[in-house]
Amino acid sequence: MRPLFLVGYMGCGKSTLARKLGRRLGIAVVDTDRAVEEREGATVVDIFRYEGEERFRQLEREVLEQVIADAQPVIVSTGGGLPVWRDNMERMNRAGITVYLRRSAGQIARRLSPYGRQKRPRLRGLSDSELVGFMSRDIAEREPFYAQARCILDCDRFSDEELVENILNNIKIEK
Repeated sequence: MRPLFLVGYMGCGKSTLARKLGRRLGIAVVDTDRAVEEREGATVVDIFRYEGEERFRQLEREVLEQVIADAQPVIVSTGGGLPVWRDNMERMNRAGITVYLRRSAGQIARRLSPYGRQKRPRLRGLSDSELVGFMSRDIAEREPFYAQARCILDCDRFSDEELVENILNNIKIEK
């Protein structure tokens, strides 16, 4: 099986759905943010703060390249910015199956806990009233990259369980 890459904006449910898909299929899950944190011994927030976004994106790319080189069955939950950096989206499309989990900024804002907002460097310090506007603009900028995915799922009206079924029914998992 080729890797299955879940892409989309931060807070859209990639990590949760990756875990559910991994359990359902009995295969490993890689969360690129967690993998970077484990490799660096630092949180994403600290890497952004002390080393900068460019360094973080390089570290994400290293994780992506390792997943591809391993050539193992895996579900990959990507960071929200990973598909936007350099040729990462093209790289994922060549190496595996890509699924864009599209959600509205309003729904993502409702899904994010205060902790969820604090652990995302680009959302820190935004008021409730600023959050949806920021995310709407940011999603619009990233949409051309996310939309290169082989499959696009509009997630706002579905439960996680329905999304797992949708992915399994509509994506040909290649053996």
